[in-house]
Formats: sequence, structure tokens, C-alpha cells
Amino acid sequence: MTSPGPSLDSADSAGTDPEKLDATARIARDLIRIDTTNYGEGRSNGETEAAQYVGALLEELSLTPQYFDAAPGRTSVIARVPGANPDKPALVVHGHLDVVPADPANWTVDPFAGEIRDGMLWGRGAVDMKDMDAMMIASLQEILGSGRLPERELVVAFFADEEAGGIHGAHWVVDNHPEVFAGATEAISEVGGYSVMVGDSRAYLLQTGEKALVWVRLVAKGTAAHGSRVMHDNAITKLAEAVAKIGRQSWPVRLTDTTEQLVAELARLLGVDPQRLGPEEVVLATGTASGFIQGTLRTTTNPTVLHAGYKHNVIPDRAEALIDIRTLPGEEDAVLAQVRELVGNEIEVQVVVRDVGLENPFSGELVEKMVATLQAHDPGAPVLPYLLGGGTDNKSLSQLGIAGYGFAPLKLPADLDFPAMFHGVDERVPLDALVFGRKVLTDLLLTY
Repeated sequence: MTSPGPSLDSADSAGTDPEKLDATARIARDLIRIDTTNYGEGRSNGETEAAQYVGALLEELSLTPQYFDAAPGRTSVIARVPGANPDKPALVVHGHLDVVPADPANWTVDPFAGEIRDGMLWGRGAVDMKDMDAMMIASLQEILGSGRLPERELVVAFFADEEAGGIHGAHWVVDNHPEVFAGATEAISEVGGYSVMVGDSRAYLLQTGEKALVWVRLVAKGTAAHGSRVMHDNAITKLAEAVAKIGRQSWPVRLTDTTEQLVAELARLLGVDPQRLGPEEVVLATGTASGFIQGTLRTTTNPTVLHAGYKHNVIPDRAEALIDIRTLPGEEDAVLAQVRELVGNEIEVQVVVRDVGLENPFSGELVEKMVATLQAHDPGAPVLPYLLGGGTDNKSLSQLGIAGYGFAPLKLPADLDFPAMFHGVDERVPLDALVFGRKVLTDLLLTY
């Protein structure tokens, strides 16, 4: 086995000297500097360079990475790691290599420079999710570099295209090469295991499920004409009315098994009566954590992109809008029917991407081990289940019967608005949180 290089527990993990950074921070920084922007709808800078970088690190550990190209430049890389106990089912540990776009004009730093400032690593992907990609590699360096093996066999995967639904990533690999996941029954990835403040106390959110994903395109058609005409068949006007209805729609609160458990635990920790206060008010009392949790209590329908027209004095005959719909698991058909009713017969609703919702129990050996490992590194901190409002590549793996959880452990400062880091401006992660995450993940892989 290859040595992992400089000590992973360097005394100056918060410094700027590359040789004194924890391996997790160095790898995450290097990955941020590879621009893997995914613009969606098939447009991407590609993940191949990042996949090759990760693959080279896996090869240094005497592993044999496999590369899967769903399309030119859209590369995923997967490797098997032998386990000390071959009788146990394999565990998939996965991340994605692509990131959403970032406009440098809006950032304090260059989003692709991997800059270290104020004890934090800044850049697109620092949180979503090149930090977890780095934790995975650094944990394997620590385990294999010391001559040990993880407790069970691992399928370590770095997927392309997660930010566009995994069409050229996890979904493609599952559909075309399911054999690479043979023997695996469970998976861990983003977005969970991170700390939040509940009142004055720290707690951790463990992701046990995620909402369904339905991306639709609204298409309005009208009459093309000169901009000076009196025009009652204006495609943009029709579209604008439909978009406003969807964007202003107030969907009712409905608790699933997961969110019911979460609200009850939050109310207990806050010392409030959930029946009197109501689930949404309980969630809002968590402060910045509510930015993630609030959207898990109901369906959301958010307009995100508009396309129409080509000249100021020309009325176009077509206008389009993209709507990001996230429903509670099992409500996809009902919500789509209501969206069609909201926009009316003149608006065509095209489903662009549709993927399942997931809800796994907050119980079992894996959950117990994740909870125990977190609490071993942060004694006394409660660990709570939650439903992710977004989606992950666990959706793809669920097609193979693999139960996926969100576990990218981070111990975060109380004043960091962590939910705002996802797809936000000035995305950053504390260096000491990366060290914490690597240590927790290492212990989990050695003992589960």
C-alpha cells in the first residue's frame, strides 16, 4: 500500500501552507480548481478531468478504478475496496463531481480558485459536494495507508451529472452497468450528518430520505406580430400568468413519518408544544437550519428559468419557463395534475426530469452506527432524522434496492448559515469541519 503522505492530523490544519493542510482540505481544494460546472439540459464543462484526478488517487492506493463515459466528457469513476469481513454486504460510498454554475462577479473570491481564507476553504463545490469527495479519498488513504481494511467491502463511486438529475451519471451507470454494485445493500452520500443549532445546543441532522424531483417546462404559444400591435394572444402574457400562479401557490403542510419524528424531536429540544405551535413554527425556531427543513414539510414549485422573444419590437409566438417541483414521496402524480389545472389548457406542461422520492427508517444497524460515531466525536449532541428537500444520486441506487442515507459529517460553527452554502454565493466550509468529517467517516468505515 502507498503511504498517505504527510500526517493527516497536521497541527496547522487551518493554515495556508499546502504541506500543512489536512489531506481532506488539499483534495477538496484541488477538485474545486477543476471547473466541472454543469449548466443543465446537456450543457456541461464535463467531469472527465476530475474523474481522472480522483482515479489517480485511487490507483495510488493500489485500487483499480473503472471509468464510465455516458457521453463525451461525462465521466464517472468507481472502485471496489476489499473489506475485512467478506460475509457482510457491500456499502456504496458515493459523491458527485459536477457543480452548479457560479458567477465570479457575485463572489468575494474566485469560485474556482480553491482559496483558503479565515480558516475556511472557499469555492464552488466546497459544500456541494467536493468536500465529501475529499473525505472519501482521505479516509481511504488513512485506512489503506496504515495497512488496514474497512470492515466491509466498499463500492466507492464518484458520479457525473448529479446536478442535472444524473442522466449522464448515476442513472446511466445503474441502467448500463448495474453489476458494479453487486452485493451492495446500503449507501451513504450527501446531504446529512452536519450540525445545526437547536436553541443554544448543537444537534446533527441525518438524512433518511428525500423528496421526489419533477422538473417541468411550461410552453405557451401565441401569435407572432409587430410589437406595436394590439395583441390578446401574447405567448409571454400567457406564460407570465401561469408562472405567477405556480410561484404563488401555497401547498399544504403534510408530515411524513420522517418529518413527524423530526418535528417532535425539535419541539422536545426547544421545550415547546408542537401541537400548540405547529410544525412550521417549530422548524422556523431552528434558525438557519430551517432553510433546509422548511421545504420538507410541503411540496414546493419554484419557477427558475424563462425563455422568450428575440427582439424588443417583435411579439414572439412561443415562451417557455422551467419549474423546479419537489413533492413529498408518492405525491408526484397528484401534484402534476394540480399544476396542469393551475396553468390551464393553453399552457403545455412537459416533464423534463422525474425521479422518485425516498424515505428510509431511522433505525437499523447502519443508522445506529452513524449516530454512535457522530456522538463519539461530539458527545452529548443529539442526532435527528430529516427528509432532504433536494435530491441525490441515492435515487438512482434505489432502483437496485440499495437503501441510501445522507452522511457527509461536518461539525459547523453556530453562526455559519450552512443551507445557504448549497448553490449559493461564497460557498465555503471550515477546514476543521473537513478534518472532523474525515475522522468520523474513517471510524464509520472501519467499524460498520
